[in-house]
Amino acid sequence: MDAVAPASPVVRFASEDDLELWQDVRLRSLADAPEAFGSTVERELAFTDDEWRARLRPPAVLVLDGERAVGMGGGFEVRPGVVLVVAMWLEPGWRGRGLSRKVLDLVVDWARERDHEVELDVARDATAARAAYERYGFVYTGDQSPLREGSSIVTDRMVLPLPPG
Repeated sequence: MDAVAPASPVVRFASEDDLELWQDVRLRSLADAPEAFGSTVERELAFTDDEWRARLRPPAVLVLDGERAVGMGGGFEVRPGVVLVVAMWLEPGWRGRGLSRKVLDLVVDWARERDHEVELDVARDATAARAAYERYGFVYTGDQSPLREGSSIVTDRMVLPLPPG
């Protein structure tokens, strides 16, 4: 039986001091939901420390239950002025508590402070993730692509419209 999770996990930006937490939660996310990510456990196990540290740059976000990471998310600039949301994941017992919204808030606020647009890719079959992104305000662009090279999983591109004004 799962332990009861506390009501108030901490959602914050990651720092270089969080390297081990980030590695642990990222590898767990890839093992839990390999069909949701453009990377694989095998690929990331081969990362150097420098490659791992590069992923800790803002807007990398951790969800912490005490000293343990139970979720994550982040983004990176895919082209000038556009941040792609990546690595969104929560342990199953932490889902449905509004934490993905808190992670997205940090990533989106970070991007908007820099006048960046925000996009993401979501797998067609990821109904819960798609619904969460739609509730947040993301809309489909009509662009699609394979999840990763050689994958039969199709992802749809979504964009978060700029606020009016």
